[in-house]
Amino acid sequence: MKLLLTSGGITNDSIRAALVELLGKPVEESRALVVPTAQWGHPMCTPESVWRTVAGRWGGDAHFADLGWKSVGVLELTALPTIGEERWMPWVREADVLLVDGGEAVYLAHWMRESGLAELLSSLRDTVWVGVSGGSMVLTPRIGPEFVEWRPDGTDETLGLVDFSIFPHLDYPGWSFNTSENARRWSAKIAGPAYAIDDQTALVVDGTDVRVVSEGRWEFFDGDPGGSSRA
Repeated sequence: MKLLLTSGGITNDSIRAALVELLGKPVEESRALVVPTAQWGHPMCTPESVWRTVAGRWGGDAHFADLGWKSVGVLELTALPTIGEERWMPWVREADVLLVDGGEAVYLAHWMRESGLAELLSSLRDTVWVGVSGGSMVLTPRIGPEFVEWRPDGTDETLGLVDFSIFPHLDYPGWSFNTSENARRWSAKIAGPAYAIDDQTALVVDGTDVRVVSEGRWEFFDGDPGGSSRA
């Protein structure tokens, strides 16, 4: 897969240009599936917030389902085990992009495994994964206990499709935890490479290439407690 891992969605022209580059064609010619599943696992999310995601009613400068896709559908992972792979797998294979919303990343990882979507990802070579917050964090090795809200077994481990972790919503206004100082403390406990990214930043992963696209602030932690580089 090709990955566009964001904190806040498509929030600026640079991130949108990266999306179009990964798609290899205009947004208006691309078919999207929205995956809202992570929201059900997070106490801050509600049926109203799920509706806003699916309906493209986020508001502000952030865009997701409302980018002008050729078509938009909903893929609810909790339903997939009850309907059979012969129905839902063609929907996924025919999509150009999976729009994976935020929420609880451990919960999302659980339902990706239970539904069979996690196993399918390696075969989706041309599909673009656009993650928002928890929808990006789910592809990392672990998210840190600070971000775990769903604790059936206490783990903070996720899918590990990339080899770095993500601290989202860096210095987001009014969010007391998501500060640069806390990001550095969090990274020291992750024991691996990690990025802290704000809502104007995205990580682009295409094969083995990882690059940062940003009109905001981000910081990279190399896994060494004494070292980091910041932009």
